[in-house]
Amino acid sequence: MQGEITPFSIAIEEDALTEVRDRLARTRWPQEIGDNAGWQAGTNLAYMRELVDYWMNSYDWRAQEEAMNAWPHFRTVIDDIPIHFIHVKGKGPNPTPLIINHGWPWTFWDMRKIIGPLSDPAAFGGDPADAFDVIAPSLPGFAFSSPLEAEGIFFNPTADLWAKLMTRLGYDRFATQGGDVGAYVSARLGHKYAERLIGVHLHLAGPAMPPYPTAEDYAPEELAWGAKFAAFMAEGSGYMQIQRTRPQTLGFAMHDSLVGLAAWLIEKRRAWSDCDGDVETVFSKDDLITAAMLYWLTDTYVSSARHYYEAKAERLMPCHDRQPPVEAPTALLQFRNDVWLQPRKWAERYYNLKRWNVADRGGHFAPMEAPELLVDDIRTFFRELRGS
Repeated sequence: MQGEITPFSIAIEEDALTEVRDRLARTRWPQEIGDNAGWQAGTNLAYMRELVDYWMNSYDWRAQEEAMNAWPHFRTVIDDIPIHFIHVKGKGPNPTPLIINHGWPWTFWDMRKIIGPLSDPAAFGGDPADAFDVIAPSLPGFAFSSPLEAEGIFFNPTADLWAKLMTRLGYDRFATQGGDVGAYVSARLGHKYAERLIGVHLHLAGPAMPPYPTAEDYAPEELAWGAKFAAFMAEGSGYMQIQRTRPQTLGFAMHDSLVGLAAWLIEKRRAWSDCDGDVETVFSKDDLITAAMLYWLTDTYVSSARHYYEAKAERLMPCHDRQPPVEAPTALLQFRNDVWLQPRKWAERYYNLKRWNVADRGGHFAPMEAPELLVDDIRTFFRELRGS
């Protein structure tokens, strides 16, 4: 399969689904001490009991599988690493190739609301001239880009893999978009492969190499962003610390308890989205369960979490000393309710910044929370870059 691109359909064996039902029925529920109605100590017990009841009695994996298979899926192997991706050809006069990158604890399926509007604008009330050929891969070690057996894979090597994938698909020049870990992948593409990049669109501006933001970079109206990030690092970054240091240890629990895995993933979706404490205003029960199933059925919790472990400081150095580090034309759309917003002064130093916006609604999971805002900003940015 090395070098070949083959069509792929998702078809989980019935035995695996039978095991899911059996494990759910035998869930060992933890004690919940005191008042945890606000999820302040972690995922709420009553909510998880409600979710598991729905999971056992109403959730339909086969319906989700059918919806996923409505998109054209493919697999290939690059440098001995299995890669899964959706590839939708644009419907317009001159579609721009666009590779879109998810993060953690996301999957490729979190990108589904933007794939259609980007690839077929006219079907969603847009201009066909804004069409993209959309490539939506699973990051290495996530979902069907598995099993991942190689060490050292995180966002920087992923950018190298994506450059090779786009070449394999016949695209010499292309655009990229991303959030969370996917934003690091996209930024690395714009740093290392700037000559191939039409442009980089991000909805998170995480510094993956020097220079890093300083307190002096924050304008007065941005100071609250710095305070919010400091609070996040103090109270909300425990997941990051353990995945950066001991993902394998946590993996024994995550690969043995389906409900434990779901609780770990759901807590992040609630905490990081613009949901005002009610996760189901953004993600339905089906959304939450399907995300957990994609990690569980593919045995990819550890391989996905290792992206944090492998991103050692010494591996985050730039490939060159040209300035700005990300030379490709870049747009940054930050969402005001995300956990991490960066100052404009730093962004102008780090990126070849051509477009800057801050949306008043939406959080960390923009493709699911505010897909129309994200799509509109992507279209507007690349409209001026098409043909470059």
